[in-house]
Formats: sequence, C-alpha cells, structure tokens
Amino acid sequence: MGEPLIQFRNVHKSFGSQVVLDGIDLVIEEGLVTSIIGRSGVGKSVLLKHVVGLLSPDKGEILFHDQNLLGMPRSERKDLKRKISYMFQNTALFDSMTVYENIALPLEEKTKLSKAEIRRQVLEKMEQLQLGDISDKYPAQISGGMRKRVALARALINNPEIILFDEPTTGLDPVRKTAVHNMISRYQRTFGFTAVVVSHDIPDIFTISQKVAMLEKGKIVFEGTRQEIETTSDPVVQQFIRGEEASNHLE
Repeated sequence: MGEPLIQFRNVHKSFGSQVVLDGIDLVIEEGLVTSIIGRSGVGKSVLLKHVVGLLSPDKGEILFHDQNLLGMPRSERKDLKRKISYMFQNTALFDSMTVYENIALPLEEKTKLSKAEIRRQVLEKMEQLQLGDISDKYPAQISGGMRKRVALARALINNPEIILFDEPTTGLDPVRKTAVHNMISRYQRTFGFTAVVVSHDIPDIFTISQKVAMLEKGKIVFEGTRQEIETTSDPVVQQFIRGEEASNHLE
C-alpha cells in the first residue's frame, strides 16, 4: 500500500441533533484509488467535504502529510486546496460556457498565466483525455459520457495531487458506468493522482479500487483491500455489498 496522505483521527461532525460522523478513523494512501461506500444519507459526501476543506470537524483531527489541517497557516491551507480537485456527481459544468471555457476556468481564477499559456494547457489536457475538437461546443451539445470527461479535464487542469469523485456515475446506464470507472482508473495511472471515490456502484467500483472503506452509523466499519472486503466475515459489510439491506432502508 502507499504512504499515508490524509488521515482522519476521531473526527466528529453533527448538524444540529443529527450526528453524521461519530469518531471517524481513516487513512487515505498516496497514489491509490480509495472508494468510500455505504448507504444513502450515511455521510459519505460530508466526509469528502472535510478533505477539501468545505467543512471542518466539530472534534478530532484531519492530517495531510502528518500536518493538522486546522493548525496550518492560512497560506499553507490555500496551497493545499490548490492540490485538491473535486468532481461533482452532476459534473457541475457551466451551461453558458463552452467546453474550452469550462476547462480553462480554474486556471483563469487561480493563476496569473497568460491567455496563450492557458490555451496551451487546456488544449493539451483535451488531447490527453481524447476530447477531440469540441472546444467551442456547449455542455448541452455533447453526450453525458463526454461531459464526464470534460469535468475530469477541468479537475485535472491544475495538476492536482488528489481528486475527489462524488458519485461520478449517478444517472448513467451500466455501459456508461463501466466507461467512467475505466476512465478514472486509466487516467489515475496516467497522471498519478490520489483518487477518493464516493460510490453506490457495488461491486463494480471494487474493480478499480486498491482500497475500500465502508461508512455505517457514523463510523468506518471496514477499511481494507478489495480482496479483504469480498472475503470479510463481518455480517454488516457482507449484507451491504450483497444488497440484502436495501429493502430495509427504502423510504
């Protein structure tokens, strides 16, 4: 396994009387694809938002390279945020912007690069992700799978160390789900970023995961390799990955 990159230590988070994270301990290792699984509404996206700094814990520590995020000077926290990209489940592309403008946006907002250098980097990233000549098209004019790739190009444009994927296959059919999983796996190997994927796609997500963590009732109830989760004797984990719990949690 890789070196620890991000560590959650006894992290708690509540919203009013609702306890969402209840003493989370988790290690995200460098250079791996780690999947976070668990039932809907269990707090997986809340956990992701702590990594990117959109939320802060009520109690506990989150470490990045053994440094407490909350104890970092503001300048260092800003630098860290630049190393993290977030790919939202609905891609969050701006409909009023072209593909080129969507991908260029992080460079225009967060750097002082010249227009020529931004253009060079955007076109290079589009070529690497096999996006073809769609620079001037708008998101509504391209397929759902292509929109996912544009969103990934935008997430990659700053050469991040970490990309967080929040339900990246929501709303896709099985063929396109497989294509998105393959895309994440292929480009993670190509670019070497650390990936954290929140997913409902059990067991499909296991095929691209070097590590899996399961969140249940505010705690990490399993943390290990794909092989370990498939062979664990823990009844809660087994019931979930076999889908046996689904009928008990329909609303």
